[in-house]
Amino acid sequence: MKILIKITAFVIILLLTSTFIPALAQGNTIGSISARSACLVDADSGKLLYSKNADKRMPMASTTKVMTAIVALESKVPLDTVIKIPKAAVGIEGSSVYLKEGESIALEDLLYSLLLASANDASVAIAIAVAGSEDAFVELMNKKARELGLSNTHFSNPHGLDDKEHYTTARELAQIMAYALQNESFMTICGTYKKLLQRDSGTRLLVNHNRLLKSYKGVIAGKTGFTKKSGRCLISLAEREGLRLICVTLDAPNDWADHTSLYDFGFSNYMRVHFEKISIEIPVISGEKSSVRAESQGSSSIMIQKSLADQIKFTLYAPRFIFADVEKGEMIGRAVYTCGGRVLASSPIYTCEDIPKIHYGFNLIDWLKNIIKGLKEWKK
Repeated sequence: MKILIKITAFVIILLLTSTFIPALAQGNTIGSISARSACLVDADSGKLLYSKNADKRMPMASTTKVMTAIVALESKVPLDTVIKIPKAAVGIEGSSVYLKEGESIALEDLLYSLLLASANDASVAIAIAVAGSEDAFVELMNKKARELGLSNTHFSNPHGLDDKEHYTTARELAQIMAYALQNESFMTICGTYKKLLQRDSGTRLLVNHNRLLKSYKGVIAGKTGFTKKSGRCLISLAEREGLRLICVTLDAPNDWADHTSLYDFGFSNYMRVHFEKISIEIPVISGEKSSVRAESQGSSSIMIQKSLADQIKFTLYAPRFIFADVEKGEMIGRAVYTCGGRVLASSPIYTCEDIPKIHYGFNLIDWLKNIIKGLKEWKK
């Protein structure tokens, strides 16, 4: 029978077995959201915290360029590759950095133009440089969408100009952003507010269209978008005290206010609780050592509602002692975290070393001393 034993060091990793997040109490509500489609998502777990038509297919405008950037960054083309601008990338309608045919510019600078200035001409130049043609690049975008399991997303161009076969949903756009934030280069570029771009024709100052980078505490990345058909589109990422939230609004006349309201809601009501590594000593009977150290595998965290934080209970299940032989990596216990009777997380505990069974001929007195020592350590 397993019983509770004394902990020698306090927790902090859990292998999540559930994502139980209780419903909010009445009163913790969000005001009017102007977007036709919107969602607020925990970036790490994918848990949906707010949803408004989040699975409705919608045009996405220049938020498309998050996927454009990821496909380019994951290609075999180095960021310092100098690209000669083709004729096909010149004079693209909409937002532009006014590239000139034959101009030479590094892929990295084109990505800054793409994500800060939302340059449509840069998107075409990137597509041709990476895949040889715009159509071939779009195939790569759709391939990546399939790899991410996005069944309601389809691209027909790398910039987001209107097309009936170019669409996504708020939920799936959040999934794209959650994937993109794992790319360090993407986060560096997307989170930059101002960038001086060196061009053959001179220096150009790029200013990020995402004004939340300056107006809302914690916003570290995002992408804007607009066409007459799509309306105002915005995706952003904010982080406070380890909690990372992704907000998406599509066709939102008041998108800045929508994101502010949704982030205020998220950060006011949720938090990330961190769990440390567990380390315990368990007495060993008939072993060459009197005890064995057992540990969890690392550290982790879980998102919970703030009002429930003081209701989390921790229970460690492990035997009072074990018999040799003991093998390294043997699971001998489990740490369980619950809230309101529901399991939040569970972490197995593994032995850290081999403890062979005592050999015949060992000094009996020394063996008894080891047993007594182990029992004394357990009673502490």
